[in-house]
Amino acid sequence: MLALFVVVVLAGCAPRDVPSGINDPWEASNRQTHEFNKKLDKSLIRPAGNAFVTSIPQPVVTGVDNFADNLAAPSMVVNNILQANVEGAVANSWRFAINSTIGLVGIFDVASAMGIPEYETDFGETLHVWGAQEGPYVELPVLGPSTERDTIGRVVDLFTNPLSYVLPSPEKYAGTAATVAGKLGDRGRYSQTVDSVLYDSADSYAQGRLTYLQNRRYQLSGDAGLGDPYDDPYGDTGDPYDDPYLQ
Repeated sequence: MLALFVVVVLAGCAPRDVPSGINDPWEASNRQTHEFNKKLDKSLIRPAGNAFVTSIPQPVVTGVDNFADNLAAPSMVVNNILQANVEGAVANSWRFAINSTIGLVGIFDVASAMGIPEYETDFGETLHVWGAQEGPYVELPVLGPSTERDTIGRVVDLFTNPLSYVLPSPEKYAGTAATVAGKLGDRGRYSQTVDSVLYDSADSYAQGRLTYLQNRRYQLSGDAGLGDPYDDPYGDTGDPYDDPYLQ
């Protein structure tokens, strides 16, 4: 019912302009959450991710990623439909059908080899298409950077996958397990990049926030909304601990 209410309220709204700058009224609590996430990453997630990619053969890691992506496809189809993206809905439906059969439940990404693109999306993007504002920046425990709109989208996406209503237990949890394993694989593969933000930045919170907002805004609108991403954000002040976006 909540999702239906949101649809009714937002259906007539036009897409918002890309926001600019940083809206972070909860910075104090966000920074506390960020410190918790850093400690969790250092003690558990980073070691597990590195172990995952070094101890498991790469074809297996890729197969796990493909399996998780395939099980997420029906949720993306739902969001494609809610966004009136017919091309995306058709392509993702074909991808799911082909990879679930020829690709052995998605372990092999046959659809990509056939030239069928994936239209990756989520309910956060659906809210953007409907005209919902981005809202304040939020750092979530364990999950990391987000916005108010994307946080709502993550919650709703827990219920948008039709497979969760038709698969019996424990099979319905296979996708969640594969997604977690895939995230660990990503942490291991991109360890150097993530480490540079979390452990080599003068202010890892500000750097992570900037990186997330740039990437997400570009993903949704093709515009980062924060100026030139190659500019030095500390160039005006000369102080790497100053945050120019909150002045």
